[in-house]
Amino acid sequence: KQVEAMKRVLESLNLNIVEMVDENATLDGGDVLFTGREFFVGLSRRTNQRGAEILADTFKDYAVSTVPVHDSLHLKSFCSMAGPNLIAIGSSEAAQKALKTMQQMSDHRYDKLTVPDDAAANCIYLNIPSKGHVLLHRAPEEYPESAKVFEKLKDHMLIPIANTELDKVDGSLTCCSVLINKASEL
Repeated sequence: KQVEAMKRVLESLNLNIVEMVDENATLDGGDVLFTGREFFVGLSRRTNQRGAEILADTFKDYAVSTVPVHDSLHLKSFCSMAGPNLIAIGSSEAAQKALKTMQQMSDHRYDKLTVPDDAAANCIYLNIPSKGHVLLHRAPEEYPESAKVFEKLKDHMLIPIANTELDKVDGSLTCCSVLINKASEL
């Protein structure tokens, strides 16, 4: 149901759609971290090696590295991009272990922003021409210590988002969003 609804929306925007036809392949968007230069794919209960291989076959111009995910729903449960070269990462042992794996697999050195709460590391970075660097992050009333870390990003427009209700059904900021880079037609 969800797949068909998204497919209709993407088709209406005239976007290229690639479908995984291998019934053995699983790939959850919450396990796919695109840094702008490469993909990291979390191998979790929702994503397997075959799904990662299909992603790599689809985006041949980008390196695709897999990262084992333990003790979390998916990769972006504890990390996401907080800027053009900046990975927000949680403080748990599992999050730090995954970050170490990503650092070992990449030729590029990313800056990191470590937040005390894994769930707060799931944020949404936008580069909006009229606004610059915009970061949607978990609200201070939910994660006060992590919010203090985000507030140190002086070159970002910060937008705190309360997500408590969606959290109850494993809904994080990134999995409840679809970002499409498409020029508006006025």
